[in-house]
Amino acid sequence: MNIVTTEIPGVLIMEPKVFGDERGFFLETWQQTRYAEAGIGPNFVQDNLAYSRQGVLRGLHLQNPYAQGKLVQVLRGEVFDVAVDVRQGSPWFGRWIGCLLSAENKRQFWVPEGFAHGYLVTGEDALFNYKCTDHYHPETQFSVRWDDSALGIDWPLSGTPTLSAADRDALPLAEIASERLPVFTPTLPGSPGTP
Repeated sequence: MNIVTTEIPGVLIMEPKVFGDERGFFLETWQQTRYAEAGIGPNFVQDNLAYSRQGVLRGLHLQNPYAQGKLVQVLRGEVFDVAVDVRQGSPWFGRWIGCLLSAENKRQFWVPEGFAHGYLVTGEDALFNYKCTDHYHPETQFSVRWDDSALGIDWPLSGTPTLSAADRDALPLAEIASERLPVFTPTLPGSPGTP
């Protein structure tokens, strides 16, 4: 497995080893020891699967409390996936990382706890799979506005995406009360999330 680090420590792109021949292919999508060595050590408690059509944008979602780390991948189609650091006090507050995930490239994206997460379906459709480090708590979930100009996310989009009512009505990050946002907690030097 090749691990690609990003400009925000702890946000990772995984490129699994793919073994293929005329019959098809095989790859590991999760292996506890190997992923723990990459800094992805929390226990996963829930797997989710979502299907969306082209032009659907889901996000930018987070839960606080009950923050969720997410290991995401696309089983069919293609998406542009985004993680936004919304941790109060973080040196990377308001910065984002984007990654193209597809059934073809077989990449995975690790979105740590304390980040807002969203994706835009750029292919004809997408089957999107992800593992979570905490259960879904709808009473603590909220959205950051997908087109918040202060964030400046460069969505590969022409026109208006298809959004849920909650995502359409989401507030920009600057208008979300600070007590709703997670807090940055520095870890030991060299650990994910440490400057």
